[in-house]
Amino acid sequence: MKKIMGMIAFALAGSLPAMAQTTESHMDRIEVCKQNYLTLFGGEALTGQGTDPEMMDILQKFIFGEVFQTGNLTLKQREMITCITLATMQTLPQLKTHAEAALNVGVTPEELREVMYLTAPFIGFPKMLNAVGTVNEVFKERGISLPIEKQGTVMENNRHETGKTIQNRLYPGGIASVMEGLPADMGKHVERFLTDYFFGEIYSRGALDLQTRELLGYCVLTTLEAESQLHSHYHGNINVGNTPETLTAAVIQCLPYIGFPAAIKALHIIKQEYGQPVSTGNKLVRLSKITVDPAQIDAYNAFLKEEIEASMRLEPGVLTLYATAEKEAPHQVTILEIYADQTAYESHLKTPHFQKYKQGTLSMVKELELIDVEPLIPDLKIK
Repeated sequence: MKKIMGMIAFALAGSLPAMAQTTESHMDRIEVCKQNYLTLFGGEALTGQGTDPEMMDILQKFIFGEVFQTGNLTLKQREMITCITLATMQTLPQLKTHAEAALNVGVTPEELREVMYLTAPFIGFPKMLNAVGTVNEVFKERGISLPIEKQGTVMENNRHETGKTIQNRLYPGGIASVMEGLPADMGKHVERFLTDYFFGEIYSRGALDLQTRELLGYCVLTTLEAESQLHSHYHGNINVGNTPETLTAAVIQCLPYIGFPAAIKALHIIKQEYGQPVSTGNKLVRLSKITVDPAQIDAYNAFLKEEIEASMRLEPGVLTLYATAEKEAPHQVTILEIYADQTAYESHLKTPHFQKYKQGTLSMVKELELIDVEPLIPDLKIK
């Protein structure tokens, strides 16, 4: 046993991202476990009751007292990760329990359903439907009306283009060569399925942003021990703003459910990839300095909020739209805009939501200055 644990320690030593270390005492671990358990399930942990009180004691202290405080994930993120991991494993009784916990810590019904739908391209429709059925039981028990509000954002005529845009954001340079060489040139059909269905129809849906979807996808791949895809999706995560620290914490969150071997495999891949420079590509970075009619500032802010939310939800090529107003002069607005490239920016200008914003605020905007800027630290990620 000592030899096995030594090998595990050696495998992870050296170059994993630095994370907050858990050095709490035994009592602290117990108190953290009890508090997390109460928040998640509304009940008492470590009761010593049931048929296997010793194992439940070990389980609860480890999961809710140690794993749940490793890294900087929120309880909401942790429960989405847990739910998608359990759905992937098809451990449906535990999924039902954690679906309830997810709702308890602020995951919305729309978000939870999208977490389940996200599994379809990874584990197939039958297993996804098993998971959806389990979560629907929770919704019914809580009086949540079904069906949940629709979250699709694409039509037949734009699913391919939308999927292509998302692929290019996640994997600059594309993945067209992956299926080359299959008999009868059928690889091109699989490539199209990936673009149109996986990225075009699933990754483009609402309720969850692309950053969250890619993080959860990494947890599915960790559970499946899909090594080659873990390498590519590591870079996909980095390209949409997830940090190596967040990825590491997410894999550790999976660990109690999938076991050490599968988790260590994923952590080893993070260790291999960590520290490699990330290409900034041809990102377009701009500051928009806007002077708004003070008498119309509330109406302007409403238009701006609607436009930014739609852009971030629907346009993978829009990386950041961060709007600020001066404290002493709230009609002076500055927006940090980051686009994947010039093409993404030009596409953004043609979208219905931007056109609505532009036309709706014509009489409100008194001055507009667009300043193209160069990042001084291009690889720095916004936390």
